[in-house]
Amino acid sequence: MKPQSQRFVSRITRDTLALILAGGRGSRLKQLTMWRAKPAVPFGGKFRIIDFPLSNCINSGIRQVGVITQYKAHSLIQHVQRGWSFLRGEFGEFIELWPAQQRIETSWYKGTADAVFQNLDIIRDHDPSYVLILAGDHIYKMDYGDMIAYHVESGADMTVGCLEVDLEMARGFGVMAVDADGRVERFDEKPDHPRSVPGKTDKALASMGIYVFNKDFLFQQLVADSDTPGSSHDFGKDIIPKVLESSRVMAYPFRDVQTGTQAYWRDVGTIDSYWRANLELIGVTPELNLYDMDWPIWTYQEQLPPAKFVFDDEDRRGMAVDSMVSGGCIISGSLVRHSLLFSNVTVNSHAQVTDSVILPDVDIGRNCVVHKAVIDKGCRIPEGMVIGRDREQDAKRFYVSDGGVTVVTPDMLGNMPHHGV
Repeated sequence: MKPQSQRFVSRITRDTLALILAGGRGSRLKQLTMWRAKPAVPFGGKFRIIDFPLSNCINSGIRQVGVITQYKAHSLIQHVQRGWSFLRGEFGEFIELWPAQQRIETSWYKGTADAVFQNLDIIRDHDPSYVLILAGDHIYKMDYGDMIAYHVESGADMTVGCLEVDLEMARGFGVMAVDADGRVERFDEKPDHPRSVPGKTDKALASMGIYVFNKDFLFQQLVADSDTPGSSHDFGKDIIPKVLESSRVMAYPFRDVQTGTQAYWRDVGTIDSYWRANLELIGVTPELNLYDMDWPIWTYQEQLPPAKFVFDDEDRRGMAVDSMVSGGCIISGSLVRHSLLFSNVTVNSHAQVTDSVILPDVDIGRNCVVHKAVIDKGCRIPEGMVIGRDREQDAKRFYVSDGGVTVVTPDMLGNMPHHGV
């Protein structure tokens, strides 16, 4: 039974075009997205956020992918070109970058649905049977083949990936109600008062921003939406609520295949959630296993030397405890504790880094203290600076989140502007 199922999934994934919506600014990430799109934000020590949906596509057997970009996309485009150009076009495989081009209208993308609508001619040229639409800004591992197979087997016109979230968090999601067969009966985009799941008063069923469409059905709905006065041209606000009565829209619950429980998924759209999700990876057995060889996360890999820890004097010992340290880092007579360091980070003598996320190419000066912080790419922390110990003082120089995480960017330090992309 399993081999037959695998062949079925393989066939339908070959007939699927995946579109990753990667044009969003991600304003809740504050200064981290001042000079880069949210999907280009570094995550997990060596990756970018967009590497997760891209890796899911490759691991799922989907080898036709369009990445739709718009906001400050240079570093995102550069990353995809460098790290994701290994597919063979002569075999019908590709990862294409689709920047906003005003192909149909003389305007930029007005919503998620409009971003796809303005590229309908390209989709027609590829002629897929199914279109998989993905958000480019979430962290998770998912076999899209299973979801597409569910879509086909259930006879759906559209399928929405979903998961249960806390009722309070649900205000930031599309919230749905489903019948006993999983058919979506109601969909509310970012409601003030989310409906709870029957029998679970503290949970709501939320959209992951992942949709599977039959191609012709998608075309019909996008054209109709483009002709609708007053539409915000968004899948959650406009398309889904409008088609519920006349079409078969199914909900696909995102669960761990082995345990049947809800699988790992993180929206890293705020500074606090971004900081927390990165530091979760340090745990002994984190929910997101980056060491999983059966479902690897691919990325652009710089050629870097190993991390180095130098000096072993009583008052100057280079060491990292309960931390993740990437290639090219030098811990020179300093202490790093419960922190995640991206590539090419130097921590100089007598400095202390605790509970922090340090992005690539950062230099932390001698005698510095960095605590509960996110230090953006390219920062040069001057000797003796203390970050994260005095919230009032930090707020005058940097950005401090509601959860007390201090964000430092090169611009704030007077370093080279626009360098931290």
